[in-house]
Amino acid sequence: MKSKIEKTEAEWKEQLGLERYKILRQKGTEFPHSGKYNLHFEKGTYACGACGEVLFDSTSKFDAHCGWPSFDESLPGKVAYSKDSSHGMLRTEILCANCGGHLGHVFDDGPTATGQRYCVNSLSIEFKEK
Repeated sequence: MKSKIEKTEAEWKEQLGLERYKILRQKGTEFPHSGKYNLHFEKGTYACGACGEVLFDSTSKFDAHCGWPSFDESLPGKVAYSKDSSHGMLRTEILCANCGGHLGHVFDDGPTATGQRYCVNSLSIEFKEK
């Protein structure tokens, strides 16, 4: 995916700090039940933790009991998708369509009408109150 934001990895690391850099730029995963947005259900939006692009609305957030923030849809055109065959699994990676930051993965096992579960790392997003 070609990012709309051009930065060196050193610039990203300086901007994000080590924890966020590991998730957003090196495709890491935070430990389950450790993220500040896992059980966060205030009204607002969730933006990319790297570039600030709004990605999800709080109306699409639900408790999937999986240990990570879960959404049943993203805002149109804000999330990009990539095949991920790492760790012996076949998954769909989700990335910020603006900066290419790794957000998590999307699965087709959601309990709502969309049937989707966007499983997102808390460190990859920032909440913005409405």
